[in-house]
Amino acid sequence: MTDTKSKTPSSLAFRTEMDFVYGAPKEMGRGVVRIVANNPGPFTFKGTNTYIVGQTSLAVIDPGPDDPEHRAAILAYAAGRPISHILITHTHRDHVDGLSALLTETRATVCGFGRANLKLDPRLSSPTGRAYIDMDFSPDVSLTHGDTVDGDGWSLKVHHTPGHAPDHLCFEWTDRRILFSGDHVMGWNTTVVAPPEGHMGDYLASLEKLAARQVDVFLPGHGGQIGEPIKVTKAYMVHRRLREQAIRDAIHRGHNTITAIVSLIYQKLDPALITAAKLSVQAHVEHLIERGLMTADGPVTFETELSRARRS
Repeated sequence: MTDTKSKTPSSLAFRTEMDFVYGAPKEMGRGVVRIVANNPGPFTFKGTNTYIVGQTSLAVIDPGPDDPEHRAAILAYAAGRPISHILITHTHRDHVDGLSALLTETRATVCGFGRANLKLDPRLSSPTGRAYIDMDFSPDVSLTHGDTVDGDGWSLKVHHTPGHAPDHLCFEWTDRRILFSGDHVMGWNTTVVAPPEGHMGDYLASLEKLAARQVDVFLPGHGGQIGEPIKVTKAYMVHRRLREQAIRDAIHRGHNTITAIVSLIYQKLDPALITAAKLSVQAHVEHLIERGLMTADGPVTFETELSRARRS
């Protein structure tokens, strides 16, 4: 959700310009190209970014949606060069639905966190519902924080960055000082953190991880490249602190449900984003409750009565 439609001040400056043509590979650095899938929308911006790493033997990061034209563009760029690996940042369908068909064409090794290792909340949801997630994803190689994936002429360090999704990974090409940030940090908008799939405490901790990286550019899952990645990551952290304070202030003023809070701190919000806004506020509320700074009259829903803890 964009902060231009919110009453909360923010140090974030969104960049909505993006130089691309659907299906056309664009060089993003030596040995890296981006192909944008034609699946624009309120959560995907212009579309899902697929990155191809390498020169003689290739790795695909996020095959994107199940779109024959997008898949054909990936294979056309490969031009007969082997695609040895397919890496998955997380299993939201706009990033992973194209995997099966691309795998049929390439027989690549699939690498990702793997949802089988997660203890998932039975309420599992997202801004567009449970169907938005590939619950059956099972990689050939299960990755965890600190692992490295190596190929011909490239090597990617793995960072487990839960928050937007519990299985979210970022990939760092240390030799190029490039980090593929998936949906964890994007320059065009804030990242949706939607419980129970998303967790605000995890998200903030993962931002801390990324703020410590020595890189020159983030290449996100949606939108254009981020040329001042550490500055932007820290601005995300400031934004979340400001949002948390706005929620606490709203409750102090008597707006004591998530629905009431959203109506107060967001202005002219696109109706398609209202549920996402409520889920984002819910993530903050749950994080405040975990820290003893807020209480709830029962399980947290959009209409649960909330109050500030006495000591806060």
